[in-house]
Amino acid sequence: MHISPKKNLLSSRLPDGRRYRLAGAVAVCSALLIMQGCSTPAGESDHGKSTALGAVIGAVSGAAISKSTGGKAGTGAVIGGVVGAVAGNMWSKHMEEKRAALERATQGTGIDVARTADNRIKLNVPSDFSFDKNSAAIKPGMKPVLDEIAKNLSSDVNVDVIGHTDSTGTVEYNQSLSVERADAVRGYLSGRGVSPARVSIAGAGEAQPVANNDTVSGQAVNRRVEIFLRQPAG
Repeated sequence: MHISPKKNLLSSRLPDGRRYRLAGAVAVCSALLIMQGCSTPAGESDHGKSTALGAVIGAVSGAAISKSTGGKAGTGAVIGGVVGAVAGNMWSKHMEEKRAALERATQGTGIDVARTADNRIKLNVPSDFSFDKNSAAIKPGMKPVLDEIAKNLSSDVNVDVIGHTDSTGTVEYNQSLSVERADAVRGYLSGRGVSPARVSIAGAGEAQPVANNDTVSGQAVNRRVEIFLRQPAG
């Protein structure tokens, strides 16, 4: 690749020491980008890897370049992090506030709220608060959680809902029931002002158990719904 001898406008205005540091920062960024393209940790999807690693690369790049040009490393890291996450989901102030609000709303319920590696909010709602056996009717205990999801939800935040069942019944029946459960959540959110177009649904049936289906307690754990909130970057 031919490199033009013309000086970069930014680097030409920098003192020699900062110019050298900037060149080093660019080299670091280039190396990180090469690493991003060459490694995929076992069990991690390409999408999740690209989003999470992209944010890391952006943050490191922003910090390095900001410091090399005399700025504040912290500010550069924030800017770089936003740029690095453009290809996936961003973690905004709104997302953090929503995560905190959902944690408060679910405190002591057994409903798990977490931030995922690819910048989504994940809620795992067990059967105690989601659905009875052979039912797609939302339990009263889950409604306040769904209300909190819908409350002041930014218009650019999308929701993904995945329904699950235990292994009692046929595979076909459980698949259908899991979709019905996800659709029930979408319907409830729609009634609270969230456009159905922003809510995608899927059913996993009995295919993704998180406990032993040979016990009643295990079956109860597997009857659940997972809800993801994501704010696409860019």
